[in-house]
Amino acid sequence: MERLWSPWRSQFIETHDDRPSDFSPFVAAWNEPEKDVENFLLHRGSLAFIILNRYPYNPGHLLVVPVRQVGDLLELTGEERSEMMDLVALGVRVLGRGIASHGCNVGMNLGRSAGAAIESHIHIHIVPRWNGDTNFMPTLNETRVVSQNMTDVFERLSAALAEVLGEKGDPKD
Repeated sequence: MERLWSPWRSQFIETHDDRPSDFSPFVAAWNEPEKDVENFLLHRGSLAFIILNRYPYNPGHLLVVPVRQVGDLLELTGEERSEMMDLVALGVRVLGRGIASHGCNVGMNLGRSAGAAIESHIHIHIVPRWNGDTNFMPTLNETRVVSQNMTDVFERLSAALAEVLGEKGDPKD
């Protein structure tokens, strides 16, 4: 029998129920601009930002997060919602350019019953997908194989982001 090891995941699982209800790893990442590379914070907007998911479904799994810690979609301002969607579009563009994704799944888990692991700070998932990337692992073993190092993915996406922003100037373009 083959074994797949992902020890990085155990810390998340073991501490999930021990966290305070207002826990948000995103607040710390936003408040440490000098550690953007270490925190995998890819892009800072004025009301929202893009960060790599530390527990990805696929390499390049991005999160779009409002700067303000909000646990309810209905509490976001129109400006926050608008910037978040602009950043989703930017993220999709960067994934296509940086790691040649063929498509993306975009979505939100609103509330614990919907699968939200961080209920106190909503965020939008952008999961890159490739033709033929579905295999037996998730279906049979509830296991995902992430084939790329996060640091390498971050570097590729950072370079792609610089290209895209250099071409467009504004993330909304």
